[in-house]
Amino acid sequence: MNTKRMARGAAITALYVVITYFLAPISFGPLQFRAAEALTLLPIIFPEAVPALFLGVLLANVIGGLGMVDIIGGSLVTLLAAYVTYKYRDSIIAYLSPIVFNAFLISIYLHLLFSLPYWLTVLQIGVSQTLVIVLLGYPMVKYLKKYYD
Repeated sequence: MNTKRMARGAAITALYVVITYFLAPISFGPLQFRAAEALTLLPIIFPEAVPALFLGVLLANVIGGLGMVDIIGGSLVTLLAAYVTYKYRDSIIAYLSPIVFNAFLISIYLHLLFSLPYWLTVLQIGVSQTLVIVLLGYPMVKYLKKYYD
């Protein structure tokens, strides 16, 4: 990996952590609006975003207070979603993978941690993830594609 990609990856990691930290009151739990999740679409343009997002979520979830299950589970779900986003970057799957994986997989442990019905948690995470992707992520990718494609 060249220096430019490494620096961009480090910037993506830092940006994810900073956004999540400053919006911490709305970034954690079963009812959340994690604005930093807009960055999960960056693998569409930048392959280095895949490991960068994994590390960003790992570090951000350390401050989240939900423990190791969120630190490891959330990071691995993001790694999976980021890889699928990269692999299918030319299709709608790229935009859907962070929504679907977060809604169905993160909800498994959030439902257990907060004693909420699983499907309610899927719905809450799915709606919040969809809003972030549609309102923040899609416009960001559209803008960046003008300059980096």
